[in-house]
Amino acid sequence: MSFAYAGLIGGMSSVLAQKTIPSCQPPNAGEYLLLVVSPTANNQKQLRSALPPELKTITCKYLNETVTRVGGFNKIDDANRWARYVSNIVGLSAIITTRPTTTANVQPQSQPKPPQQTVSYNPQALGEGYAVLVDYYNRPELVNSVQQLVGGNVGFVSYGQRPYLLAVYTTNQSEAYNTLQKLNNGGFVASLVDSRKVILLRSTVRL
Repeated sequence: MSFAYAGLIGGMSSVLAQKTIPSCQPPNAGEYLLLVVSPTANNQKQLRSALPPELKTITCKYLNETVTRVGGFNKIDDANRWARYVSNIVGLSAIITTRPTTTANVQPQSQPKPPQQTVSYNPQALGEGYAVLVDYYNRPELVNSVQQLVGGNVGFVSYGQRPYLLAVYTTNQSEAYNTLQKLNNGGFVASLVDSRKVILLRSTVRL
């Protein structure tokens, strides 16, 4: 009877723990962070068993997704290598996010507003590939800076129910990682995500 009771309490505790998953801590300046989408306990267990113990892992919430935060990397190549490893070995998709070494260009503000759009509203999910997103912190003037840096048009998208600038959407992994690194070096807060989870709101934005 006591075993059954203990099992019941343990089950309640695990359910409670699932509901109180903390938000992910942001990466340090210049750090590349791997966030592996792992919504179930089984996903998390598989991932931990596939990773070496020296890589610190924490289950947390990122953009309404339950992810496993894998200890930061100093080089984008290292984050890229582990993202491929996780995808190939465990079959889970990973988000690479970074924080600029200087935050002079971006000062966070609440309730970001979309910049002015020039293309008709026709939301649609992007296809398979990679999307590099820029958090613009309610500063639409960053559109021009991002356009100059990536050398092309910038889109407007929704990811995890939040608005972002779309710096690049591509099936070329190298192009995506190069763009992410370029944005980071330029002082922008950028993330590389699975483009199938990104909703395109505007293909081009202008000031």
